[in-house]
Amino acid sequence: MEGIVVGLIGAGLLAAWLLPKWRLRRALARPLSREQLAILERNVVQYAGMDGGERQRLQRLVQQFLHEKNFVGCAGLEITDEMRVTIAAQACLLVLGRAGGGVPANVYPSLHAVLVYPGAFLVPRREIDAAGVVTEQRQDLLGESWGDGRVILSWDHVRRGAQHAWSEDAQAHHNVVLHEFAHQLDSESGSTNGAPYLGSTERYRSWSEVLSRNFANLRRDAMWGQHGVLDHYGASSPAEFFAVATESFFEQPHAMAVRHPDLYGEFLKYFRVDPRAWLPEPVVVEESFGEHVVYGQWR
Repeated sequence: MEGIVVGLIGAGLLAAWLLPKWRLRRALARPLSREQLAILERNVVQYAGMDGGERQRLQRLVQQFLHEKNFVGCAGLEITDEMRVTIAAQACLLVLGRAGGGVPANVYPSLHAVLVYPGAFLVPRREIDAAGVVTEQRQDLLGESWGDGRVILSWDHVRRGAQHAWSEDAQAHHNVVLHEFAHQLDSESGSTNGAPYLGSTERYRSWSEVLSRNFANLRRDAMWGQHGVLDHYGASSPAEFFAVATESFFEQPHAMAVRHPDLYGEFLKYFRVDPRAWLPEPVVVEESFGEHVVYGQWR
């Protein structure tokens, strides 16, 4: 009798392990619809520059993301396929290099739900000053990555990012999906501190040296009001620097590679893709006050 019970328990555990894998394979067997592919083409500018293999991998990643993650509309927002596919595709750009010839075993494995608000949302904050005085505040946010398996996004700002007339000006554009999902990757190392899981001591040594130097330079630029390819918000902490630099890597790759070649090199090794192949190179034009890059004009 005891052997039968043990056998039943073992069979139940095996079924519980196999069932999710079977469901995922079934989900991946259904290709994205024509309407969903049109959303990819419309809202993911990098998609047009990808080769056939990269497009196929991104599509499969999106299928997996949509299968595994729950989308929740907040403040009366009704979730649509436009929202789901746009958010999933932009998030999956960050893990495209992990996909190799197939689909990675895990796509943001700690993430369970994406909460979407119509616009900026209020989040309570408690601040304690040097004297120990506690101040309760409510802060407007465009997005936030939580450690409990949730990402929160403003659909209005996701849409603005997707429909932006692409620019190499860091101040002109902010991609909230890339930013918040960079925080998700950052947290895979066990803490959100600007150093995601890299796999070796040598990689951490190089990462720390390069990112620390570029972080210090950005803090200096922010202090003096000098603008470049990295948004000044990245100067607030190492975690925000990684998220801001991730945005620049995927959306302003040519400028980032020129202005921050060492940083771009570290991101090439980490993300295992080169977005310069997907986006056109900006034209450098001459103006009366000297050479100046006019972004938004392309070769």
